[in-house]
Amino acid sequence: MPVLTRLIPSPVVVDISRGAMDDLAGVLADQRISASGKLAIAISGGSGVALRARLEPVLPHADWYAVVDGTIDSAVKLADDIKGRRYDAVVGLGGGKIIDVAKYAAARVGLPMVAVATNLSHDGICSPVSILDNDNGRGSYGVPTPIAMVIDLDVIKDAPVRFIRAGIGDAISNISAIADWELSHETTGEPVDGLAAAMARTAGESVLRHPGGCGDDEFLTVLSEALVLSGIAMSISGDSRPSSGACHEISHAFDLLYPGRSALHGEQVGIGAAFAMHLRGAADAAGHFVEVLRRHDLPVGPEEIGFSVDEFVAAVEYAPQTRPGRFTILEHLNLSAAEIRDAYADYAKTIRS
Repeated sequence: MPVLTRLIPSPVVVDISRGAMDDLAGVLADQRISASGKLAIAISGGSGVALRARLEPVLPHADWYAVVDGTIDSAVKLADDIKGRRYDAVVGLGGGKIIDVAKYAAARVGLPMVAVATNLSHDGICSPVSILDNDNGRGSYGVPTPIAMVIDLDVIKDAPVRFIRAGIGDAISNISAIADWELSHETTGEPVDGLAAAMARTAGESVLRHPGGCGDDEFLTVLSEALVLSGIAMSISGDSRPSSGACHEISHAFDLLYPGRSALHGEQVGIGAAFAMHLRGAADAAGHFVEVLRRHDLPVGPEEIGFSVDEFVAAVEYAPQTRPGRFTILEHLNLSAAEIRDAYADYAKTIRS
């Protein structure tokens, strides 16, 4: 009987530990990613400067590239700068914008990419997608999954705690996204990749049900693992479906309708996920989401991130347009503005109780 299997695109190295960054050169050499240390390292102009000073002595053959912002222009410029320089790999050392720029640049020049995350604000650190600003707002660009993923818990703790909290919102939103995927399967016949769904749901549940907090190494390890697993789940499914449903549509609507005013991605999707669970009639699940978000000092209503109820209603009404072809609870219910307002009034009662 033939044995049937499939190859799963995933990092060959996942190092989540205290002091992980200090062993970066050794890890890359041991895994034959870069024995020579000839690396192109993308950093920000801010915190990246201090990280460069820390790592430059152990990576003497690396070249360092400051990335101005998270735009497609910056990603193309980085690719042009490193093209033809015979690097072993591209390293994205920083937050989501730096990693997304580095992923895109590495794909453009055909080099493997190493992600060294300095905060845990969202699940893009290990995903096959680069989110980059462009002339039309913001775009998603398919890229290979990072060949290595390094998360130094000491560095994570030095980042503003708000970035850790945002990652919590993004991780638990997986549960809402999977509920949307299953709804689409039942309603439209869209196939569900069971392995991708199981991985994303497990990642979300591990964070949702963990009793620890942002200062605990154990909790930070679980959160880091959840964000990495979410990225791998997207690689398995071939799109963002395992981690993106109505919750992300609402967040994208905030970004598009109110540019310059939006909160952190994870803060917005956390609110979106709790509200989407409410729309499904899953009162207990919605209540649990709200309880966990509050415990981690995350917002649970739009007013807490600077938006009025009217603006929230407008964002929810517009949200389906941000992902044409994606079916979620929002497309299923097809609510009018008045119906969204009534639904939010009911949701608001639960978050005030």
